[in-house]
Amino acid sequence: MPHSLPRLRRATAPAAALTLPHPPAETGIVHLGLGNFHRAHQAVHTAAALRHTDGPWGILGVASRSATVVRAMRDQDMAYAVVEISPDDTRVTVPAVHTGALVAAEQPDDVLDALAAPATAVITLTVTEHGYTFSPRTGGLDLDAPAVQADLRGDAPPRTTIGQLVRGLQRRRLSHARPVTVLSCDNLVGNGTQTRRLVHEFTQALPAAERDDLAPWLQSAVTFPNSMVDRIVPATTDAYREAVAAHLGVRDTVPVPAEPFSMWVMEDRFAAGRPRWETGGALFTDDVEPYELLKLRLLNGTHSLIAYLGALDGRETIPDATAQPFIAEAARAVLHDEYLPTLTVPADIDLDHYTGQLFDRWANTALGHRTRQVGSDGSVKLRQRVPEPALFHLRAGRMPHHLALTLAAYLCCVAPRPGFSPGPHATAMADPARETLATITGRGATSSGPSFVEAVLDSGLLGDGLTGHPDFTTRVSELIDLIVRHGPAAAAADAAGALQAPAHR
Repeated sequence: MPHSLPRLRRATAPAAALTLPHPPAETGIVHLGLGNFHRAHQAVHTAAALRHTDGPWGILGVASRSATVVRAMRDQDMAYAVVEISPDDTRVTVPAVHTGALVAAEQPDDVLDALAAPATAVITLTVTEHGYTFSPRTGGLDLDAPAVQADLRGDAPPRTTIGQLVRGLQRRRLSHARPVTVLSCDNLVGNGTQTRRLVHEFTQALPAAERDDLAPWLQSAVTFPNSMVDRIVPATTDAYREAVAAHLGVRDTVPVPAEPFSMWVMEDRFAAGRPRWETGGALFTDDVEPYELLKLRLLNGTHSLIAYLGALDGRETIPDATAQPFIAEAARAVLHDEYLPTLTVPADIDLDHYTGQLFDRWANTALGHRTRQVGSDGSVKLRQRVPEPALFHLRAGRMPHHLALTLAAYLCCVAPRPGFSPGPHATAMADPARETLATITGRGATSSGPSFVEAVLDSGLLGDGLTGHPDFTTRVSELIDLIVRHGPAAAAADAAGALQAPAHR
């Protein structure tokens, strides 16, 4: 019978991986978004940095509403395992960098105190694109959202991430005014720049006295570096719990699975110090954007197409989807022909090696990343991935057939026409726009043909740029028809065949 994880340090080691560092004695980082990605990425990089150079860089993790991970980590003395898995090998490690864990919905004042604590030098975030409460049409803070309005009034503990940040920074300003860095680690274009803008927009909407006190300090004492993060981290299942028990001889209720690959690129603009993350594998650069767009488009954008076509084809996992020749062909086409021409590849990236790695990562059958997980929140993700590349080609007189296929497959998954079943994996995808899209789908005349796609684009789902290109709308509609009538393979074949056309179809 395996030991419980709190006894991990007293267990007899079955392997060298059981040799653990002591957690840091001091907290220097507060992290908002205590999910699997943070625990398999920033925490791992921080643990690696602290093995090289000690420092006061323990992490206080904050979950938004769910207490599952928080309670499990507390029960396990803040320890958990990371299971790095590939078809050839399984490696289990324990980062041991968290000094505490909170649930914002249950302990909102403690969260604000942590953000304001003098020892807190870095605030990191992984709250997903959906967690920033910005308008899809403008990219600015959604000031009409009820939760944002409530946070601005201050009549209850803040519920939005931006509200929590600003109220915590406000408390910090009033108590000691020490500088701090806010580091977004989410898949947003210019994530630091965008977080800064949203924080300042929230601040400008506060009552005059609060605004005038806080705004100058934000300008002088708070930095918002841009960053790029990259690691595939599936959901936890019993298989990973069993792997921890087999490798370490311990029971862990909340292990995190991850691929072996991990990448972190940041601007080195930290107002109050940072861990030596470069010794833990991170890269610092003056210009994150080329790395960011490389990842958002080649990895994330292609990943989305694989997920939607795979779900529509009845494939539960990304490896199973990628193994289907028509999906692999579509992925290569959108990556090489439609995303890649829109990018400036960083000089230190070997493009052939990088793209080859992507297909190896997607084909990692041991990891089993689910199509429904990758396809969830597409209404937020796709506006970061599809519009600008699509407009790049449309303005040059080229139809981006596989970007149109991406949008068509997404709409078939989360806004299926009446009478069309996208299958269980698509149905299981979570998406904040499902209700809006269902309303559009249910409007009789707009539930088929270009008028449906036009209504979707007019809703601001992907911003405003594509609404001026009716040929793109028509192409998306054609591909939806093919998926509904003949299946995703037929639509992919049509997109592939259309690449031979010299101009718009």
